[in-house]
This record gives sequence, C-alpha cells and structure tokens, in this order.
Amino acid sequence: EIYKSMMDCLLAKCIPCITDCVMAELEKLGSKYRLALRLAKDPRFERLPCTHEGNYADDCLLQRCQQHRCYIVATCDKDLKRKIRKVPGVPIMYINSRKYSIERMPEAFGAPKN
Repeated sequence: EIYKSMMDCLLAKCIPCITDCVMAELEKLGSKYRLALRLAKDPRFERLPCTHEGNYADDCLLQRCQQHRCYIVATCDKDLKRKIRKVPGVPIMYINSRKYSIERMPEAFGAPKN
C-alpha cells in the first residue's frame, strides 16, 4: 500500500500530491504506466493545479520545488532525480528493491552535509 509505505518511510503523516502536468503525462504514456496512473488517481492524493502551458512534467515539478521547497519529490526517474538534487533542501523519495528510501532528508531540515 503506497500511502502507508510513504508514511512509514518518513516516520510521519504526509499528504501525497500530484500535479496536473504529471497526471496528463501519465495519461499520455498509456498502458505502460497504467499502474502509476491508477495510484495517482487515489482520492488520498491532493491534486495540485498547474497554471502554465506547455511544460513537461519534470519542468513543472522542478519549478514548483525551486519556488516553494516544501515538497518531497517521489520519483524513480534518474533524470528527474539528477535535476532535483541541484535544488538545495529538497528531499527525494524513491523505491529501490521494493523498499522506500529517502535521500537528503536531514539536509532539508538544515543539518550540515557530510
């Protein structure tokens, strides 16, 4: 169960969010991402509206993180992770070997980098 696993990874309650851009991209990608789309439509996910036009989902997420820095980005996309790592203080959640992991969490709360 994705919702419970996210909270277990964070050791805290969270509100999973998805942007209109990500939703539209999942719908365009078709059957290969059918499971991801079904998860994204879970009513526990808050839908974040996008006011721009023509952005890729990655660019939308990157801009949102740069502006607000209050999000944890959950992705397994290597290119998106590389871009998000350039934004100071934004943690990244991902799945590796069927386990949820998070990187940069202490940094997000002002802890010094090792």
